[in-house]
Amino acid sequence: MGKVLVVNPNSSAVVTQGIAAALAPLGDCFEVTDLPDSPATIASDEDVARAGLGFLELVRGREDAAVFVTACFSDPGLELARAALTQPVIGVQEAGILTALARADRFGIIALSPKSIPRHLRKMRMMGVEGRLAAELALDGVSAAASGTDPQVYEQVRGLAVQLGDMGAGAIVLGCAGMASIRARLEAETGLAVIDPVVAAGAMALGIVKG
Repeated sequence: MGKVLVVNPNSSAVVTQGIAAALAPLGDCFEVTDLPDSPATIASDEDVARAGLGFLELVRGREDAAVFVTACFSDPGLELARAALTQPVIGVQEAGILTALARADRFGIIALSPKSIPRHLRKMRMMGVEGRLAAELALDGVSAAASGTDPQVYEQVRGLAVQLGDMGAGAIVLGCAGMASIRARLEAETGLAVIDPVVAAGAMALGIVKG
């Protein structure tokens, strides 16, 4: 079976370890790495652009991988890599949203920061799914690592998930790869389908390598 190379485009070891832990139940075909020269949180459009170039540089040299995943919710480098490579390339935002659409008529997203929302909306317009978005709500600019480890941040995430449910979302997409560890608890406490975009992307990649 082919290898799936999952790249955390930031430099946070905590986030990288969380991604690896989230994917572990899917099997041993996943290799998880990060970009040490990137910031610890991808926050600005400039961060996304730089991370995208770093992602492309890394994956270009990995002919041994059957599938690549860019594991940041802004999908840095996705289009660049798809244009440059013959192997499939999956973005976690795309995968998370497509999985949410399979679970509910309308979905919501919890973003790390209000600054992230405009670029997420651009991507959804490109995907043609904006009409099924109930809303996207944001945390107040927390770090990627804190989004899945800080108890106070979890309470904020839970509150936003409840709001999204009240706004008509039947599925919630976690808008950061760092949130993987809170998915199951959030789903149990809210009664909503909660999608970890990393696992969604991993499942798609697994379908490709096993297909």
